Amino acid sequence: MIAGAASSSSSTSLSPLLRAARNRFSLSNSASSSSGVFSALRSHPVSGNRYLSFSSALRSIGCSSSRWSHGVDWRSPVSLRAQIATSSPLIERFQRRIATMAAEHPYKGIFTSLPKAGGEKLPYSIRILLESAIRNCDGFQVTKDDVEKIIDWENSAPKLVEIPFKPARVLLQDFTGVPAVVDLAAMRDAMKNLNSDPNKINPLVPVDLVIDHSVQVDVARAENAVEANMELEFKRNGERFGFLKWGSTAFRNMLVVPPGSGIVHQVNLEYLGRVVFNTDGILYPDSVVGTDSHTTMIDGLGVAGWGVGGIEAEATMLGQPMSMVLPGVVGFKMTGKLRDGVTATDLVLTATQMLRKHGVVGKFVEFHGQGLSQLSLADRATIANMSPEYGATMGFFPVDHVTLEYLKLTGRSDETVSMIEQYLRANKMFVDYSEPQQERVYSSYLELDLSEVEPCISGPKRPHDRVPLKEMKADWLACLNNKVGFKGFAIPKEEQEKVAKFSFHGQPAELKHGSVVIAAITSCTNTSNPSVMLGAALVAKKATELGLEVKPWVKTSLAPGSGVVTKYLLKSGLQKYLDQQGFNIVGYGCTTCIGNSGDLDESVSSAISENDIVAAAVLSGNRNFEGRVHPLTRANYLASPPLVVAYALAGTVNIDFDKEPIGTGKDGKSVYFRDIWPSNEEIAQVVQSSVLPDMFKSTYNAITKGNPMWNSLDVPAGTLYQWDPKSTYIHDPPYFKNMSLDPPGPFGVKDAYCLLNFGDSITTDHISPAGSINKDSPAAKFLMERGVDRRDFNSYGSRRGNDEVMARGTFANIRIVNKLMNGEVGPKTVHVPTGEKLYVFDAATKYKEAGQDTIILAGAEYGSGSSRDWAAKGPMLQGVKAVIAKSFERIHRSNLVGMGVIPLCFKAGEDAETLGLTGHERYTIDLPSSVSEIRPGQDITVELAYFDHGGILPYVIRQLMKQ
Repeated sequence: MIAGAASSSSSTSLSPLLRAARNRFSLSNSASSSSGVFSALRSHPVSGNRYLSFSSALRSIGCSSSRWSHGVDWRSPVSLRAQIATSSPLIERFQRRIATMAAEHPYKGIFTSLPKAGGEKLPYSIRILLESAIRNCDGFQVTKDDVEKIIDWENSAPKLVEIPFKPARVLLQDFTGVPAVVDLAAMRDAMKNLNSDPNKINPLVPVDLVIDHSVQVDVARAENAVEANMELEFKRNGERFGFLKWGSTAFRNMLVVPPGSGIVHQVNLEYLGRVVFNTDGILYPDSVVGTDSHTTMIDGLGVAGWGVGGIEAEATMLGQPMSMVLPGVVGFKMTGKLRDGVTATDLVLTATQMLRKHGVVGKFVEFHGQGLSQLSLADRATIANMSPEYGATMGFFPVDHVTLEYLKLTGRSDETVSMIEQYLRANKMFVDYSEPQQERVYSSYLELDLSEVEPCISGPKRPHDRVPLKEMKADWLACLNNKVGFKGFAIPKEEQEKVAKFSFHGQPAELKHGSVVIAAITSCTNTSNPSVMLGAALVAKKATELGLEVKPWVKTSLAPGSGVVTKYLLKSGLQKYLDQQGFNIVGYGCTTCIGNSGDLDESVSSAISENDIVAAAVLSGNRNFEGRVHPLTRANYLASPPLVVAYALAGTVNIDFDKEPIGTGKDGKSVYFRDIWPSNEEIAQVVQSSVLPDMFKSTYNAITKGNPMWNSLDVPAGTLYQWDPKSTYIHDPPYFKNMSLDPPGPFGVKDAYCLLNFGDSITTDHISPAGSINKDSPAAKFLMERGVDRRDFNSYGSRRGNDEVMARGTFANIRIVNKLMNGEVGPKTVHVPTGEKLYVFDAATKYKEAGQDTIILAGAEYGSGSSRDWAAKGPMLQGVKAVIAKSFERIHRSNLVGMGVIPLCFKAGEDAETLGLTGHERYTIDLPSSVSEIRPGQDITVELAYFDHGGILPYVIRQLMKQ
């Protein structure tokens, strides 16, 4: 057990447990399978494809080979000869090779014995981990013991055993992708400086990077909004985009999807997802890790995928297996069907609340039951998308007929879909609801009757705070009354009816508490779902025909997740009604959901600020943490796209849709919610007639061709990047400066000061905001000193390629609450030795200059929210040596370890308050000088190798150099 000691005049003792995941690191210098793998592969008698089979009686599959590789159109599979006899020389050679290797491989015969070991009852999601372990079993990175732990999942998972996992591919978006490519470029420089080959730094698995996080809603409610916003996007981000374009040619196995193409997760669902990989004739399940926490959306397609930190993703790219705790699996059974008027968004908000209550952190959730046959693939993807919000690593839907129909709809070829189905059937990884179902064993069980789901929204500050629509008005009034917190604003009774009158471009306007000032149809969660998108358009149509109009001071926007959405909105004839209500298309990217909502009109901003109005945003997103959507919207509600339109029309969240009218129609009569809400049948008819396979084919055939602005970017060639020291976007990071061949060893922390003292639920948005750069912040000062005009600040997310900006942007969230500040909200702290109140970066700099270590105190769920590696890199650059918290979010904890920051947990039942810690103490944490001397207790696992090397990336470099 590793203890940290806090010394103060009160001599308080502190014994936090050191928790992290021990990663087993050894490098594979080739993407090809090792000799031990092939004996676990069955030869496909007809096509010559090879694959792992869990079935003891394997049937012939009989399909053509389909190759997926970057630069090859995998939708049009290259057919092998239609028939290859089993006695052909190719098969004979392969079978001889199998025979000679079989004796060497520890899993000779595993495919007949596995069912006897209970493999038939393994959750589908665990079978994917098992297949990967067997295929990659080399006795080094993946051992026989690892495979047997997975086979015995039912008994080994409760013991929190660790296993290695090698995903098939890596997914990036530009906010997280830029720093990843910066790190790879810097690692090449480090290899060169250490007299080794820079080209050893190359992705060994396919890497897809979709540029979707940079577009902002600068222009809204205008016909030219898409073009205007894209011009501004390129003006702000041309240097970043050029850098990524360089990366797409400098690194092998890297595909960059240009800006304006769509949202990463929708592109992954509609285009990039393979479901089954075919690499050199070997078939295996698709799996992916991504540097965006909503990578889980692909789970709806039956592809195992989840979010990791950028640091872990870089190691995965370079051939390192991920170390993960073998997860428990919650079986979530769905029965019945959704009632009329209930959307997939209502369902996911309901499921999120149920799963949060059940407790699924660090677990897989596997959905099953006859109710699934009533859910479209897009509905499933919506539920899978919000896995981070309910806390699960993954929300998995096994492949069934609905999946296959979606693959055909989205333009995957018949040959490809046939191969996927037959491969998965042969390996008992396909669900056929027309056959009797084998009961799976799960760690715990939940059940939901879909008919019980009711319309709802979530907020005002957290995704899992679900509010039934019929209770919304009462809940809102309670929030005004409640003390400041997740469900409270503490507005005095006498001020709750306050009206702020102002002039909006010459016409009288007013705002009250609860007035909607942002209404955004946005986010991967919902814009990939034709039912809710066309449902929103039908609401707009009905409202327009009745004479309702959204007030002009409400900032409305529509940001589809792919060009396909535009095609079916136009085909349906409904886009014009969205336009008339101000929901013009503003761009193809994440926009409002990640805080790229753009400025509010100055008159609206002034009315909110001067009158202290609790203004509201309603968005079809997945995150609504304070300060994320917009600095001036204190209340932020997640809702389905149709409800976004309804609340925009109402102009307030302070409304009971059952009893109060939304507005007055052109005939002078009151118009109610029920008058504009479409039936499920209406929506289904429009979906059926408007969403067509050719739309997907034409959209994605053109996706890698780029657009004129992208294609005109001129970038240098070469394997080493030419850093520009004057750049405020791309900067050579300091992680590898003065790096030696030998690791520095683990470090203790001595007499450290507390930089910040936090309560519960400090998110990565608090630690490293992605949104706008405040004009008075250290980052703003840095940019202005370098001649950057305020209007060109861009966002923190767009500047993640520059460590100097990002270190200054760490803990810069204007809503952050630091207990050292005694109730004062904002990005400042107390410099303990002097008592000065300083910006966090300035205080951290003062500590560093004095040679003093710092630590952070925190409560539960530290680092929840987006998987954001800068939330670990930033504190490390500020000099933070350890974070002591009640609990950590999984990805963030790994990121801290990856950057050499020690994550420590208080013992159960203890925290800073119970131990009497105020943050004014000095902290000493002793770590032995040798990794071999660290002896964790049974409930402690430590990423020892990373601490020894000063972080994961220096570790990878040293391993590469040994080859």
